[in-house]
Amino acid sequence: MIKPPLILLVDDETHVVNVLSLKLRSAGFRVHCATDGREAINCAQEEAPDLVITDYRMPLLDGRALSELLLLDERTQHVPVIMLTGLSHNMPEGNVENIKATICKPFSPREVLDKVNALLNIEPDVEDTKAS
Repeated sequence: MIKPPLILLVDDETHVVNVLSLKLRSAGFRVHCATDGREAINCAQEEAPDLVITDYRMPLLDGRALSELLLLDERTQHVPVIMLTGLSHNMPEGNVENIKATICKPFSPREVLDKVNALLNIEPDVEDTKAS
């Protein structure tokens, strides 16, 4: 049996983690959650996620630094990252190669799921698109 894709969800806001993990699991993804960048990098190195969704501003290690560390490890350098932020106008200049999308808070969980499906080349379930 083929395992569904694994999403690593990283945010220090509990309500964001709860809402997004429910939406992603309902869509058939496996989801691992972390509350800061340090916890996330350890999880990514152990679990090899297919995609990372991370908040920009977090304690210990922010989303941009997390993305840069993922690029430095051959086990995770291929993993695309979606950056969630309420501060898009304040994000530092310069691209980080693996950040494939930035979504501003507040966001729709459907918007995040659509971006996940697009980055992983997954056709959304017809029933799922009707339900949202």
